Amino acid sequence: MARKRYANMNAAAKVNSWQDVRKWQKERRTKVKDLSFTVSQSPDKKLEWLRTNREQTTITWIGHSTLLLQTAGLNIVTDPVWASRMGFAKRLTEPGIAISELPEIDVILLSHGHYDHLHISSLRAMPGRPQLLVPEGLGGMMSRKGFMSVTELAWWGSFAVGGAVFHFVPAQHWTRRTLWDTNTSHWGGWIIEGRGDEGSSAQGNGGSIYFAGDSGYFDGFKQIGERFGRLQVVLMPIGAYEPEWFMSMQHVTPEEAIQAFLDVKGEVFIPMHYGAFRLADDTADEALSRLNQEWERLDLEAHRLQTLLLGETLII
Repeated sequence: MARKRYANMNAAAKVNSWQDVRKWQKERRTKVKDLSFTVSQSPDKKLEWLRTNREQTTITWIGHSTLLLQTAGLNIVTDPVWASRMGFAKRLTEPGIAISELPEIDVILLSHGHYDHLHISSLRAMPGRPQLLVPEGLGGMMSRKGFMSVTELAWWGSFAVGGAVFHFVPAQHWTRRTLWDTNTSHWGGWIIEGRGDEGSSAQGNGGSIYFAGDSGYFDGFKQIGERFGRLQVVLMPIGAYEPEWFMSMQHVTPEEAIQAFLDVKGEVFIPMHYGAFRLADDTADEALSRLNQEWERLDLEAHRLQTLLLGETLII
């Protein structure tokens, strides 16, 4: 029986052809980039405090799209990747926190199945007995890999764990782990909201965290903003956008990332998905420079942009 294939909201947003890949690789060989800049490690890591904190809401950037989130009494990790290599490319920076330094993890959120977002060895090394929340179509593979507590969600689906509700929301992307499984599981972002006194989702009253996963710019950001209202913290990708003719379907530029942040009615923007692996032609320095220039051009309040160092913790 044919496997289900998932698609984007915009039917025109499709996977690039192998001809496009060859064109990009040929173009890439002509570019000269300054690769000397690397993202710094935080000099003030709150490792001991994070192990015991169950009260404060915190955001800690570990690297790429991997973050430790603490909210509603839960320890949550997004897209766990502690891999030292991604294909032939060596990791550019060490993770901000080692796996051995993590607190016990209650929930793992996976945005999609690409290797830079789903690293099986990292998942197996997670401390605790976490609940895995994954996109529709990915649960079977996770079960075959030996993970027991796995829940699949379709777009706009919700699942409660402890004091939080997790909503799986659309993104514009694609996925593949082998030559034969293109788009056989879905992709998306996650919104985390505290539950009300009677166990209901507290939509629209602030305090929520939006982990956007990996996405090109699309109308779904406006739909998320309309559905959820104010989102207190937005974790948005800014890297792997060059060349834009090749990457625009799947990755936002820094400027588009800010527009997406405004679309979802975010309060605080935290950039991610840059600096750990060279997945495209842009550099971390270029991504941050474009982000800061566009933030200033739009005259947005400086305190609403929080660019974290590796291992740095923002207490909300």
